[in-house]
Amino acid sequence: MKNPREFFKPLAAGAPQPIRELPVRPERMIHFFPPHVEKIRARVPDMAKQVDVILGNLEDAIPADAKEAARAGFIEVARATDFGDTALWTRVNALNSPWVLNDFTEIIAAVGNKLDVVLVPKVEGPWDIHFVDQLLALLEAKYEVQKPILIHALLETAQGVKNVEAIAEASPRMHGMSLGPADLAASRRMKTTRVGGGHPFYGVLADPGEGDAPRPFFQQDLWHYTVAKMVDACVSAGIGPFYGPFGDIKDEAGCEAQFRNAFLLGCVGAWSLAPNQIAIAKRVFSPDPAEVLFAKRILEAMPDGSGVAMLDGKMQDDATWKQAKVMVDLARLVARKDPELAAQYGF
Repeated sequence: MKNPREFFKPLAAGAPQPIRELPVRPERMIHFFPPHVEKIRARVPDMAKQVDVILGNLEDAIPADAKEAARAGFIEVARATDFGDTALWTRVNALNSPWVLNDFTEIIAAVGNKLDVVLVPKVEGPWDIHFVDQLLALLEAKYEVQKPILIHALLETAQGVKNVEAIAEASPRMHGMSLGPADLAASRRMKTTRVGGGHPFYGVLADPGEGDAPRPFFQQDLWHYTVAKMVDACVSAGIGPFYGPFGDIKDEAGCEAQFRNAFLLGCVGAWSLAPNQIAIAKRVFSPDPAEVLFAKRILEAMPDGSGVAMLDGKMQDDATWKQAKVMVDLARLVARKDPELAAQYGF
């Protein structure tokens, strides 16, 4: 284990100082786009205004003969676009692939100062994070990147789930984790070909009733255990848990149900694979207007964050003031992208 005194020191001479606190910013949806498709690249400036995170995908769903074009396309659109307060991410290829080294070196050389987060697929243990951590530090130093590029781990193997706590704590660069249900299902030998969501045969049967009356069957959530385990690991490490993809683009009700399950378990956002899923993620993961309005009352009652106040019969102190400030700060950022929510929040 690394000496705690060394944990927040740069891993390369000239690399930026590791961050100690993740920035407060909305991350309700991580919106994927395929950078090798020219007509979709042309839409990125408009897409970036609608989403919290825009991610250029280089891994799964990009054909092998389009990997170089996807990387070049991502660099092109990153250079040409003003992303404003929208975060720019990329998902690199797997760490054992023939493309990943060039993903890191070419992207950071070209647009390292615009890149916020690298999503690393198929993370199996802290050793994967240590490798990426060191590589990023060397490249940041070489190309004079001014702020540390963060790491987001994709949890999509049985070994990764087993090692989830060690992964979450592996580096001060850790931003969060996403559940990757399709590859995880394959790794576990689960009997489903669905990308996220439930399965009609996975559930519980009610006890027998009188006579031959049909017994009700209640479908269960295939991902409940894994999401809960990921949430515990992430929250205890101070990073963000995210639900990943919901593959049935047309099933908006199913997508919203899966996103809401993840939200209720503690996830802070999810992936959006198509424009209709952006709206779903906004509905599910935006701060609740009633809670924001109450948080604003706490801040108004305790302007300097000290002392005690009673609101609606409930005691508020410095701890609840901190919670209220986080919520109001996040709501302000969300309001900048969403005029309708801005009005509901009273901004």
